[in-house]
Parts: sequence; structure tokens; C-alpha cells
Amino acid sequence: MSETNAAATGASERGVRGTWNHFAERLTVLVSDGLIALAARIAVAAIFFLSGRTKVDGLLTVNDNAYTLFREEYKVPLLPPELAAHLATYAEHLFPALLVVGLLTRLSAAALLCMTAVIQIFVYPDAWPTHLSWATLMLYLIGRGAGPLSLDRLAGLK
Repeated sequence: MSETNAAATGASERGVRGTWNHFAERLTVLVSDGLIALAARIAVAAIFFLSGRTKVDGLLTVNDNAYTLFREEYKVPLLPPELAAHLATYAEHLFPALLVVGLLTRLSAAALLCMTAVIQIFVYPDAWPTHLSWATLMLYLIGRGAGPLSLDRLAGLK
């Protein structure tokens, strides 16, 4: 009788496992690498672009609030606050725009990952869970590229 129960249990597990694996395969097709890359590009771009927009007036005029942030709160070492404000603000506009269209995606994600590292190390060290989630998206883009819906793909760039 125990052999019968073992056989029934084994068949049941194969049935559940088989059903699960079939479901997982369907999800893999539905949630493709291209969709993940597109979502990651847009998510990272939104984070940095919206941050960049708080630092400008008009199109790209760095505002007084940005200078104050870099002087009093961010205090990034090695760079004068005025230069850091300009570099960060322009980077927060340029690299997200490139990510959205999927052009030079690996470079753009790497640049924003470097910015994230600076923010993590020098500005907000306690915000590591947030920065880790950003970094994960950027590492995916650095490692896998922009995906099929991108100018990188159209230009033949990997």
C-alpha cells in the first residue's frame, strides 16, 4: 500500500510541477526580455529625469535651489558645488532621454549607475534599498542592452 501511495504522490507532484512549469514557460513568453528592458529603461529614465527637472527653470537653466542643494545638502567631494550642480542636472536630462529612445543604452545606464553610487556613498547612505533597486534595473540594461524596441537595435548596436 505504501508503494501505491508513493506512486500516487509522485504522479501528483509531477502533475503540479508540470502545470507550474507550463505556466512559467507561458509567462516567459509573455514577459519577454525586450519588455523587461523597455520597462527598465523607462523606469530609470523617469527617476532621473524628474529629479533633473526640479533643478532647472525653463528648458535647462540650473536654478538657485539646485545650487543650494549641492552647497548645503549634497556636499559632493572633489567638485565645487556649482560645477556638480551643472554636471548632475545635465546628466539627469541627457542620459534619461537616451534611455527612453534606447540609444547608447549601456553607456547611459552605466553613467547613471555611477551617479547612483555617488549618491549612495556621499549623499544618502541610508537610502541603500532604493539605490539597490535602481542599480538592479541599470545592471540589467548594462548587461543585456536596450532590447528590440530601441535605436540601439535599429543602429545594429548590442
